[in-house]
Parts: sequence; C-alpha cells; structure tokens
Amino acid sequence: MALIVQKFGGTSVGDADRIRAVADHVARTRAAGNDVVVVVSAMGKFTDDLIHLADQVSPTRPPRELDMLLTAGERISMALVSMALSDCGVESASFTGSQAGIITDTDHTRAKILEMRPDRIREALDAGLVPVVAGFQGVSTERDITTLGRGGSDVTAVALAAALKADVCEIYTDVTGVFSADPRVVSKARRLAKVSFDEMMEMAATGGRVLMLRSVEFARRHGVPLHVRSSFTWEPGTWIVEEDPTMEEAIVSAITDDTSEAKLTIDGVPDRPGVAAALFRKLADRGINVDMIVQNTGTNGLTAISFTVVRTDLEAARATCDEVKDEIGATLVTADEKIGRVSLIGAGMKTSPGVTALMFETLSSHGINIEMISTSSIRISCVVEAARVADAVRALHTAFGLDAA
Repeated sequence: MALIVQKFGGTSVGDADRIRAVADHVARTRAAGNDVVVVVSAMGKFTDDLIHLADQVSPTRPPRELDMLLTAGERISMALVSMALSDCGVESASFTGSQAGIITDTDHTRAKILEMRPDRIREALDAGLVPVVAGFQGVSTERDITTLGRGGSDVTAVALAAALKADVCEIYTDVTGVFSADPRVVSKARRLAKVSFDEMMEMAATGGRVLMLRSVEFARRHGVPLHVRSSFTWEPGTWIVEEDPTMEEAIVSAITDDTSEAKLTIDGVPDRPGVAAALFRKLADRGINVDMIVQNTGTNGLTAISFTVVRTDLEAARATCDEVKDEIGATLVTADEKIGRVSLIGAGMKTSPGVTALMFETLSSHGINIEMISTSSIRISCVVEAARVADAVRALHTAFGLDAA
C-alpha cells in the first residue's frame, strides 16, 4: 500500500462539478489500495477576489489581517472536498494548516515553514480517513495564522509528503505536465516525461509557471518524487526526480521565458572594493530580491552595474538605488521595464560544447539583441527586449530540436 499526497490547484476545484470530479478521483485512488492525503487551493480566482476586496476596504492592508482573510479560500475548498468525498463513500476529515501542524516563521504573506508536526494527519490516516488539508497556510511561532506566498499550496503538499514519508506527491493542475516551452507561445512544445530536480528548479526560477520554486527546492532536499498531472484528463504527466547518472540526458530540455522583471542600471560607479556590497546590502535589508547582475569592466576608475528585479519591486529598488547613489558617488540611475528573459535549461549542457554559441547565433540571425547574460551549469539566460521574447523562444525551440514531430 502506497501513501500518496495529492494536491489540487484552483482550477481543479474551480466549481462544484470540478470538486465532485476531484472527490471521485481520490475515491478511485483509495479503492486501488492506497492511503491518500489531499491538499487543496482556493477555488478558481477566489484568492484574487479577496485581495481585490481588501484593496477596496483598506489601502494599507495590515499583513496579519490579510493572511487571516486569504486563508478563508482554502478553508472553503477543504470543507467542500470533504463533503464531496462523503458522497463518494469515503470518510475524510478537513484540516487547516495550523491543525495539520505546519509551523512557520512570523513573516506574514510570505512565511517559510520551520517545522512540521503532522500528528493529527497521521492519526486520521491510522483511523482510515482521508485528510483534506488547506494549502498555502500555517501557524507562526507567535500563534498567528500565516500564508506561504503565491503557489504556497505546492509547498504545503511537498512538506506534508516529506514529513509523512509519502511515496509520491502528485500535483494536479490544468496542464498535462511540464512542457519543453510554454504551449501558448510555442505550438509545437511537447510534454516531458521526466525532468530532474535541478532542471525543474531552473525552470521554476526562470519563468516556468507549473511549480513554485520553493516546492521544488523542498522536494529535492527531502527526496520527494513529484508527479505533475492534469486534473482534467487524469493521464500520466511529468515526473520530477533525482537525476539518473546512468542515463544520457538531452542537451536542452526546455526553453523558458519571463517578462515579469525590470532592469536597473547605475552608471558612474567608483571601481573599488565595497561599493557593490553597500548597494546590494541595502537592497537586501529592504527585502528586494535581485536576480541577474552584470558589472562592466571599469574604465577611468568608474564602472556600471546592471541588475534585474521583479517589476513590482521596481519603485522600491529605484528609490534605494537613488539613495545609495550619492553615498557611493555614482552619477546616474536608469530603469527599463520593457525587458524579458529567455533561458535554455538542460542537464546535458554540462557536457555539450557549443550550446552558448548556437543560442547566440540563433538570436542574432533573428535580429534579437542580447542585453544581459547569466549562466549556471545547466542554464543560459539572456535578457532581451520584451517585445521579442516570444520570437526568441520559438526560434530557440526549433534550433535545439525541441519541436514536436
């Protein structure tokens, strides 16, 4: 008998019909002889509706109260799924994040899990019940309700799977798995049968929208196999597992894209030790996450530093740069919101020369200028003009032989 954690996203529980379909699938999984723990997101766009309502009521939106509000969506889903399971003849019990023993830090709206105490979940399983857990939430060390940030239900599911030593964590969504590119951008994108944790982490970090990065990191750290599947077709999807050293990996597995960032450039920066540290320390202290960074070669004792941030952090990041500019003696801060990133992902890149050259040649042949470059052992990312991102993805998908036959 296997223990399976099944997580259902917002579209999977979007209305009464979908909830009944989820309950039927869980019942079938139980009938096959498996123990099941269910994790649910809020229905459809319910969380967005709650955020919009909060904006109408309060421009300040105190984070503690916002968390209290937003967790209502998952609590509604868990109760409805439990009711539907009852009608399928399956005994279940619903649990909030705090009841499920998910202990977090005190950082409201983006809390991190510190400890798992799933005693009540184990007791429910031992009693022959299907626990249905509200995703996206926990309880802080100060006993306040917290949320885990966008996509946090994925983290809930993986954390429970790790704590319960589940055989697999199934992530059900509205797509049939992980694709070689966004199918909305590349019509010939194909579903991948298997992806390594490292590849999936790079995909999630560079624009892949299927899994939250933190959930993949958690799964890799605790060795939890993930299976991304569609709750509309129920067909097998994509497995995210440890890299198999005995298998020959594809050179490039996927092309990702992201147009959610903006670029900041500080010109006239004194080329001396400690200057960059002063800038990025102040950004970090203000909770601004920096992604790609490029520092030009210094001339005449001056250099320029460019970096990208999430567009929603742009104003705060620019204000911080303007403040630091005078402290370090820089001359000018400029911002560019019309950028996008395109990335090649593939474990096979580690042993395959010529990947970078082909990427640059392909972009050049399509008249796409590269503004910034960042690499890892299994990723190459280029910042290009936002209007050309889709062209870049399609061209690279073809150039690296990823188009479906």
